[in-house]
Amino acid sequence: MPERPADQQVDVAPADVKARLKESYDAIAPAYNSWTDQQSSLRLEYLEKLMEKLLAAKPLAGQMSLVLELGCGCGQPVTDRLLTTPDVFVTANDISSVQIEIAKENLAKHGRDRVTFVEGDMMALEFSENSFDAIVGMYSVIHLPREEQSEMIRRLARWLKPGGFLLVNFASENMPGVVMEKWLHEKGWMYWSGWGTEATLEKLKETGLEILIKDVIDDEVDAEFLWVLAKK
Repeated sequence: MPERPADQQVDVAPADVKARLKESYDAIAPAYNSWTDQQSSLRLEYLEKLMEKLLAAKPLAGQMSLVLELGCGCGQPVTDRLLTTPDVFVTANDISSVQIEIAKENLAKHGRDRVTFVEGDMMALEFSENSFDAIVGMYSVIHLPREEQSEMIRRLARWLKPGGFLLVNFASENMPGVVMEKWLHEKGWMYWSGWGTEATLEKLKETGLEILIKDVIDDEVDAEFLWVLAKK
């Protein structure tokens, strides 16, 4: 991986944060996807923990599982792994139009009826209560300004069906916002934020979710993340 550029601490997210993130991920898609492919073990490790829970809750063949993925990227490796399980149907969201198009190609082998793509800001998504058996968000919710993360946590809890599972990773540090220039690419502009481990867990518990796993792990990007598996 290239040397990590210096972080710039910011108190308020730039007004155009979503547009800049979309532009960045559109530009760095090939480099990011290549890097992710080499750094996929942790994502798959926690995805397997989710799948064990989800399959145990749906023991009979033919029982459909509806999964929402926030930040599906190119569909590899997470969406692809989800779709290798029979009777799993995925709603795949990403802010990058380039990544969505790549994902459509990568996942075509599973059939068009197995995945629904929704391009755009995850904060613009609208679903009814109790819509999904599982929701996955890896390295995606962290791109939201902190106030939006709080609201997103409440929405995720509403969108889950009773007994449904949530797998998301968050920043383990309390940080109003961080901007990084030239990450993986000359046009690799990034923004992250987080409430920190304790505050994030409290926000999840306030929605009524049961925390099953809460691991703080040093990641490949030289930062710690809080990995949460929760149940409604």
